[in-house]
Order: sequence, then C-alpha cells, then structure tokens
Amino acid sequence: MGKLLVQEKEIVVPGQQVAEGMDYVPGYGTYREGENILAGRLGLVAIEGRMLKLIPLAGRYIPKRNDTVIGRVIDVTMSGWRMDLNSAYSALLNVKDATNEFIPKSADLTQLFNFGDYVVTKIINVTPQFLVDLTMKAPGLYKLPEGRIISVTPVKIPRVIGKRGSMVSMIKNATGCQITVGQNGLVWVHGREPAMELIADKTIRMIEEQAHTSGLTERVKAFLEEQTGKTVEVPREDEEYQEV
Repeated sequence: MGKLLVQEKEIVVPGQQVAEGMDYVPGYGTYREGENILAGRLGLVAIEGRMLKLIPLAGRYIPKRNDTVIGRVIDVTMSGWRMDLNSAYSALLNVKDATNEFIPKSADLTQLFNFGDYVVTKIINVTPQFLVDLTMKAPGLYKLPEGRIISVTPVKIPRVIGKRGSMVSMIKNATGCQITVGQNGLVWVHGREPAMELIADKTIRMIEEQAHTSGLTERVKAFLEEQTGKTVEVPREDEEYQEV
C-alpha cells in the first residue's frame, strides 16, 4: 500500500522522497525511482488526486501561446519591434500584428512604439526553437502610459492575481490604483496618488515573498488597512497558491 510522506504545500528539496508505493503517480517536478517518488527540484507540494507535482518557488518565465504579457521594446526593425518579455527569449511584434491601420514601409515605427516603451501584448506563436510572435489585435492590449513596473517571480503571479482576480482587485479597491498583471512576471501599477501607488507596490512584493504560505489573504487585508487607514473587504473567492 502506498504512503504519502509529505503534506500539501510542504516545501521539498531535490532528491527528497515524497511518497512510497505505487498508489501515487509522479507529476511535474517529481520522478519515480523504483517504488518511490522523489522531488526533482525545490518546490511546493501539490496533490491532485493520485498525482504529486511540485510548484517551483523560482525560475524565469517560459513563453507560452495565448499568454498575456507585458513586453518592453528593445529594438525597432524595418518590420516591427523586438520585445523583452522578462525571459531568456525575446519576442517579435510584427507591424501587421500591431495595428489595423495601414502603415507605409517608410513609416517611422518609433511613432507607435519607441525604445523602452512597455506594452500589454499577447503571445500568438512559440516555435520549438522559442521564436516568439506577439499580437496587439485583441481586447485589453495596449501601450502602457506612465506608472511603475514591478518584477515578480513568474510562478507567483497566480497568487498576486487570486481566484478570478480577487487578490489584485482587493489591492485596486484599497489603493485606487490601476494595475495590469502580465503572466510573464511584470506588473504595471499607476496611481493618482504617489503614496497609494507605493502601498500597492509594497503589497505586491509582500504577496510575492509570502506566496507559498497559508492565511495570506487575511494578512494582505490587515496590511492594506494599516497602510491606507481604510476598511478593506476580503474577496469572497480567493484560493491558495497554484500553478497556471
């Protein structure tokens, strides 16, 4: 009979035995050795039925098709823009995917997006060689105005968002800030009051630091109330940290 040797959300290290017997099956981040399942990396244990997988606590963003990301313009070419996605792999936004307007070949493309501009964009293709193509032709994709960009460990982005956007909504409601979260670990924050923008920044960094812990929603609520002096409503639907 199989035996589970760890608990849900427990942090394990590479090589640590997490289960014995054949009742459990290895998932992402774990592997079988004989009748035992071992951790293949540092991570947080997630149990899904009989499957054991690990949620990594760190790591750079790996581009995935259909992800909505925040990119920074690092090069302007004759045919489009090259974007830094906070990843080991850059991406290309072609002119034809950037706008529905006619752009003549002789146009100065920096008039649309210039070096250093941040844009909310979507990944439409990733090749096996990690050549990444982007588009701006979908709702909610746009050039970001002034504000601050916060870099968060990509695997912790689901905790920043919360179930159905509940955690980020709590921060927005408490601070009055506009917040856009990219699945690549970049978060844009803009507040009419610099003090509230700073509170939103601190709250997001707190969530990143404590993403693997339980009871985070209540701690975030208490922090926001202390910082803003307002009563903050706890979202009805929030969930513990999980991988997307």
